[in-house]
Amino acid sequence: MPNRLTKDISLVILICFVSLIIPLLPSEHSFLSLADEQNTERGKKGHNFSLGDCSVTLLKNREYFPVLSAAIDNARKEIMISFFLFKTDAYPHNYPTIIMEHLIEAAGRGVKAVVILEKGTDDSSGVNAHNQDTMVKLKKGGVEVYFDSIQTTTHTKLVVIDRRYTFVGSHNLTHSALKYNNELSVLIDSAPVAEDAASYINSLYP
Repeated sequence: MPNRLTKDISLVILICFVSLIIPLLPSEHSFLSLADEQNTERGKKGHNFSLGDCSVTLLKNREYFPVLSAAIDNARKEIMISFFLFKTDAYPHNYPTIIMEHLIEAAGRGVKAVVILEKGTDDSSGVNAHNQDTMVKLKKGGVEVYFDSIQTTTHTKLVVIDRRYTFVGSHNLTHSALKYNNELSVLIDSAPVAEDAASYINSLYP
């Protein structure tokens, strides 16, 4: 068994080692600087926003659907949406179909509603067919719908309302995602963030 002196010596060695190593570790700011350098090299420097600029609300699982529906209903000027999958079905109480109906109602009262959806070369998963079906319904209701470039997969789940509110996260517009899955998204109340997100959506037009 080690004696008390051995333990004390080991503790002193450990403290000395830690005191030498800690100054060598990169600080949080160093990691941020490295990320900025890497983004700059790629020509895509990210935008930083302080917490003072915005409020953020976590929307877990089934919390997303009612909040998004209410935000669409309260939109005054513009709704911009970009989703990988917008799957609407005819059966009653289908959540994405309800979202679609809210969008059509918003367009009917003069709100500019724009939707961008994924369209790929491989439709084995049915994404193209579902998005095409929803596109036809939305256009009949006065909503502008566009597909992304066929060369690029658009995997976004993004909504910007009135250049103030931004929804972003894991929820697709499917009944499973909105009602059953474990999903997590955030609602950000920030004009600068919404403006940046809207510019991103605009960049997705083919």
